[in-house]
Amino acid sequence: MSWTFPYLGETEELNEVTRAGAPGRFIQLSDGYTHYEIGGPEGGRSVILVHGFSVPSFIWDPTFAFLTKTDHRVLRYDLFGRGYSDRPVERYDIDFFCKQLRELLDTLGFQEVNLMGLSLGGPITASFAVQYPERVHKLVLVDPSGAKPVPIPGSQRIMTWPGISELVFGLFGNETMIKGVASDLYGPDLVREFQDKFRVQLKYKGFKRAILSTIRNQMLGDFSATYRNIGKLGIPTLLFWGREDRTIPFSHSDAIRAAIPMTEFHAFDNCGHIPHYEKPDRVNKTLLDFLS
Repeated sequence: MSWTFPYLGETEELNEVTRAGAPGRFIQLSDGYTHYEIGGPEGGRSVILVHGFSVPSFIWDPTFAFLTKTDHRVLRYDLFGRGYSDRPVERYDIDFFCKQLRELLDTLGFQEVNLMGLSLGGPITASFAVQYPERVHKLVLVDPSGAKPVPIPGSQRIMTWPGISELVFGLFGNETMIKGVASDLYGPDLVREFQDKFRVQLKYKGFKRAILSTIRNQMLGDFSATYRNIGKLGIPTLLFWGREDRTIPFSHSDAIRAAIPMTEFHAFDNCGHIPHYEKPDRVNKTLLDFLS
C-alpha cells in the first residue's frame, strides 16, 4: 500500500534536507531512519530513554540533561512515526517498536543497558526486557500504560474506525492533539513551551497515520502479562507515578506493583502524567540512587 490519506497540516517530507536541520543524529535501520541523541561519558553505564504515545524524545529533556552530567552514557530516540524519525507504512505494534529498539542498540553497540520507559514506553521497555532479559540490568517505569487497557473517551473511539477516523483526524487532529498534551501536565506553567515543542512534528507527513496505526494495533491495550513476566524474571524495577495523572490513572499503579512485587515505588503529589518533567529534582535524585 503506497497511497496514504492526505492529512491536513502535514506539509513536509522527512528527507535529507529536513534531517539536516534537525538536532541530534540519524541512523538507518531496516524500517527507516531513527532520530537519536547520545550524551555522557563513553564507557559510562548505559541508560536508554523510551518516550510515550505521541510526544517525542524532547520529553526527556530534564532527565537527559541530568544523567549526562553523571557517569552514565544516555541514549534517547524518537519512536518510528514520531519526532524526526521516519514514518514507514507498517503495523505499529509491540513487535515493531521492540524491533526498532533492538536494532538501534545493536547498531550503536549497546549491550547490557538500563531501560527507562514513559507511558507507552513502559510496555515497550518491559516487552524488550522479557525478550532479552540478559541485556537489561534495571528497568525504570514512569506512569506506564498497559497495566490495564488505557481508557478511551467515547468522543475519541472514532479513531478506531477505518476511513472515518482518517477523515476526522485529518481535519481536526492537530488542534485536538495539541490541546490534549496539555493534560499531561498538572500545572499551567510549562504548558505553552511543551505544546510548542510538540507542534514541530505535526508538519511531517505520516505522523497521524502512525498514531492511528498505534491505536489500532492494540498498543493502548492490556500488557499485564508482560509486567507479570518482569516480576518473574526479578529485574530490579523503579516506578514513578503522578497522583493527578489524567492520562493513565494513578490507580493503575496498584496493578503494576502487584505484577512486579519487588518494585520500588514513588508517588508525587500535585503532579500529572510526566513527573520527571514536572518534578525533575525529586525524580532525578531517586533515579540516580536506583541506577547506582
